[in-house]
Amino acid sequence: MPKIVDPVARRRSVAQAVLSVAARHGLEHASLRNVADEAGLAIGSVRHYFADHEELMTFTMRELGQRIGDRVRAHAERLLAPDGPTDRRAVTEELLAEFLPLDEVRRQEAALWLAFTAAAHTRPELRPCAAEMQDGMHALLSRVLYEARRAGGLPGGLDIELESTRLAALLDGLTMQATLRPDRYPPELLQQVVRRHLDALKAGS
Repeated sequence: MPKIVDPVARRRSVAQAVLSVAARHGLEHASLRNVADEAGLAIGSVRHYFADHEELMTFTMRELGQRIGDRVRAHAERLLAPDGPTDRRAVTEELLAEFLPLDEVRRQEAALWLAFTAAAHTRPELRPCAAEMQDGMHALLSRVLYEARRAGGLPGGLDIELESTRLAALLDGLTMQATLRPDRYPPELLQQVVRRHLDALKAGS
């Protein structure tokens, strides 16, 4: 009896092979041949699940964004639930921490995401995914800050759109610097900077 292959699981396993190759050697080395070798498949099998290299890269970028997004949404659901947590500040910090390279998993994901977003400048097929992730992050931060203001944790006159942009820029900057210089930007420092920023928001400064 022929082996039954789950096409969704196979596509995800090939995407993981892309990420593994990219993590070790750089995104530019994630050719169909190298990815097929990493996945233990014939290159024809990879082509069976992906029409071309562009489709494979786009799917992989979305898979990576989904991993990060799933963790963020888990915290957001707790924070934004009608009967939300009593310690909103702690859950907010946990949510924001998912955007930062605070451990090996998140460091690797951050490096890979930066590689994909950098590639999007010259690879148009990647731009929609990069834009969706950025827009989704801004929308989530806006909602978190709006709910915090509504609950009385932030000043009533706070400009939510401006502060959402400022917070997103802070997280992006910390992620890039910590990915490039983990010795200079250890997890404790990243968390301290985020806490200081939240304190400043609460004080209206």
